[in-house]
Amino acid sequence: MSLTFPRSSRVRTRGDYTRAFDRARRTADPLMVLHWARETASEPRLGLAVSRKVDPNAVGRNRIKRVLREQFRQLRAQLPAGDYVVVARHVARQATNTALREAFCRLLQRSGALPPAAVGGTMPAPAAPAPTSSSLSASPSGDA
Repeated sequence: MSLTFPRSSRVRTRGDYTRAFDRARRTADPLMVLHWARETASEPRLGLAVSRKVDPNAVGRNRIKRVLREQFRQLRAQLPAGDYVVVARHVARQATNTALREAFCRLLQRSGALPPAAVGGTMPAPAAPAPTSSSLSASPSGDA
């Protein structure tokens, strides 16, 4: 799958948005809401709704859309087919580009479209203790 963002990868018509909202699973974050309808498309498609209530300035609304579109373009090959419609909330106006990208990825993971991120850390996961010879020979009643 190409990493470009062609018109066929966009939710564009009112009917597409309506169908996505009617059939979608919804997942929310303080910055945005994700509506994901699996069966509505044969490839992953993105729709964005950033109203003037979110930011009265077109520059701000376009920044939010540009960041989300770029993140979707990078993840598109990993996503299952369906329509992904993002509705930005008012607090997205003050969010940094990194915060917008992270919130979008969190929503995709929470919805099940992306696998959860690997848990990082410096400590290895605890292993189950190996049975010792004394625990194998001891009787359950305690009389040995």
